[in-house]
Amino acid sequence: MRGRPPDEPPEAEREVVGMARGGTLNLAAAVVSNLCLLGITAALGLRLGPAGVGIYWQAYALLSLLGLLSLGGFGTAMTRYIAVHRADGDPGAVRGTVRTGLALTLSLSTAAGASLWLGAPWLARVGFEEPTLVDLLRLAALTLPALALLDASLGATKGFKTMRPYALIGFVVEPLLRLGLTVAALLAGGGARGAMAALLASTCVGAALAAASLRRLLGAPSAPPVYRPRELFGFSMFSWLAAVASTGLTWADTILLGVFLPSSQVGVYNVATRLVVLASFVMMPINSAFGPRIADLHHRGRTEALRRAYAAATGWIVRLSLPAFIVLGLFATEVLRLFGAEFAVGAVVTVTLAAGKLVDAGTGPCALMLNMSGRPALNMADNIAVLVLNVALNLWLIPRFGIVGSAAAWAAALALVNVLRVLQVRATMGMLPFGAGLGPAVGAGAAALLAGAAVRALAPAELVLPAGVAAVAVTYVAVTLAVGLSAEDRLVIASLRSGRRPLSRGAPGT
Repeated sequence: MRGRPPDEPPEAEREVVGMARGGTLNLAAAVVSNLCLLGITAALGLRLGPAGVGIYWQAYALLSLLGLLSLGGFGTAMTRYIAVHRADGDPGAVRGTVRTGLALTLSLSTAAGASLWLGAPWLARVGFEEPTLVDLLRLAALTLPALALLDASLGATKGFKTMRPYALIGFVVEPLLRLGLTVAALLAGGGARGAMAALLASTCVGAALAAASLRRLLGAPSAPPVYRPRELFGFSMFSWLAAVASTGLTWADTILLGVFLPSSQVGVYNVATRLVVLASFVMMPINSAFGPRIADLHHRGRTEALRRAYAAATGWIVRLSLPAFIVLGLFATEVLRLFGAEFAVGAVVTVTLAAGKLVDAGTGPCALMLNMSGRPALNMADNIAVLVLNVALNLWLIPRFGIVGSAAAWAAALALVNVLRVLQVRATMGMLPFGAGLGPAVGAGAAALLAGAAVRALAPAELVLPAGVAAVAVTYVAVTLAVGLSAEDRLVIASLRSGRRPLSRGAPGT
């Protein structure tokens, strides 16, 4: 058996470094994306108030759900099978996978957009009892094909084990353009309708750029396309149902709140939701860099490399997101007031949602492990079960406790499904997401929590938020450095300092 060249690191180290490089790019871009999202939410809240925010996010929730229905699971399927076919050295199968996935995605999204356009008056009048939603829903209908093309194309580019198009287009160019157009529309008096039109324009630009990037990665044909629809359809069907259920878990509460409560309450709830998403924004960029590596390593039977990368990804997610969760837990009221005094009533909602999302972060990319290792049916079953539970809890709790009840339903469902997935990954693959880096992170988090609580108790009201954020951040970083970095952290830092790229079979590392 041929040994490694002397200067080639072990495969587990190569994969950790490669994942970190891709994750670092995604993370930097995600900072931009989430700041843009926060800016859009703030602009809507300050310009339109809770009711305007609620109307916008109700339309966006339907767009997101129909976008997942339109994608048909082909985005995730293309990520997996492009990575697998490239590992096998089969360019024809790569090209056939891309053609099949994009064609079906565009067909489904066009049909879904037409249905939403025709059904918009009924949904606005009967479903939400909000006639002003008609124009927003029709703008969402026009956005659907572009959104599906954007997501499918970027999903395909990840299969090439490069994060650049996904990060730069999906997390930088499109969000910045959307923010600029949204602010301009609001200042011009366009209201929620103008904000939705801004989303349409930015999504169309993003879709065009994503398709061009995918075309460049495919390059000139080196083999005739090979179509394997059975494997693509088999995986994508389960993946699609899982993704729809997962997105339903994300947006079902918003839709049900729109049915039971006024738009102003939906607006408060969604500002709280956006803050919790911002606190956990590191999950998506790290998971996106990890996903194609799961498919590649599992396909080639590299168990130890996959185990180490799984633990490293979980550790990075927890350590990078924990300070933000501490800030939300201690200073939710002060943070919400930044969007307008009327949003401060959502403090309990914010803390409740953050508790559920913290469990999600702490259990790592367990759903991704199931999906990208070829177990989409198990992941689908989990998502459908928890969606049913979430909807049932919402129907029970919203009439009794309003937006707080909805937050409790979502947090409980999210925590339950992630604990279940950790057990399933352990049973099917013999792996747990917990590594050596989690213990020090918990210790640093406890110290930061105490420091923040001291500021909360002692600082003047006008200084509580800035002083508290500073105390949490400084304490967390100081304790983390005092305890010491993990082996994976030192490995990644050394690689980033040297500027060396990890060697990765058949593809660039980032």
